Amino acid sequence: MIAINYQNVFKRYEIKFLISREQFRLIEDATVEYLRPDQFARSQISNIYFDTPDMRLIRRSIEKPLYKEKLRLRAYGEPTEKSLVFVELKKKYKHVVYKRRVEMILTEASDYLLAGIRPEKGGQIINEIDYFLKFYSGLEASMFVAYERTSFRSREDAGLRLTFDENILWRDTDLSLCLGAYGHSLLDPDNVLMEIKTNSTIPLWFTGILTKNQIYKSSFSKYGNAYKAKYQELLRCKAHV
Repeated sequence: MIAINYQNVFKRYEIKFLISREQFRLIEDATVEYLRPDQFARSQISNIYFDTPDMRLIRRSIEKPLYKEKLRLRAYGEPTEKSLVFVELKKKYKHVVYKRRVEMILTEASDYLLAGIRPEKGGQIINEIDYFLKFYSGLEASMFVAYERTSFRSREDAGLRLTFDENILWRDTDLSLCLGAYGHSLLDPDNVLMEIKTNSTIPLWFTGILTKNQIYKSSFSKYGNAYKAKYQELLRCKAHV
């Protein structure tokens, strides 16, 4: 099996914008001289988020505290049990995102997260995930979220990326990465979630594009909005009983 050379440690700002497909096309055209397609310019990304039985992590995250954290299992493409996936620990403090992730076979990752069988590989990232698993005892798979991503990287600044996520789907059953991307839609068909990931500030040329097209920052969590959608659906069902 060929390993893919992904970055596994991040410290950056992640700023989100909810835009229309027309604005998506305008931004693609306007950024051609500044951005180039990323190494994996088009990808299908699937995630399983882990939480406590009472959904403590996502409920706290929705309250927008200064510090929050989450644990997820991520795959690129259409994985099988023998595919390489990432166990990711993501933390956010005062608008700065810190992410640690480690690569392993899907079956090994499932054994680690669901059965507590520690992988053979060690290291600081595994130690941090171990602590997280012990601190939030009883973690379980809580939500599947998948989307199609188009990504670009700055021609001059290696720390600057721009991503566009479409067809965001969620489900809270069949929580396996091997069952395909299906579920409830999280966005209106005309919407695209744009995100700029940067080690410093948004460059002036991009600020100018945002201003010209009247695009403003949005607060949008895929897992958070899926959680809200799930409970809105439960409330509607109860109302019709």
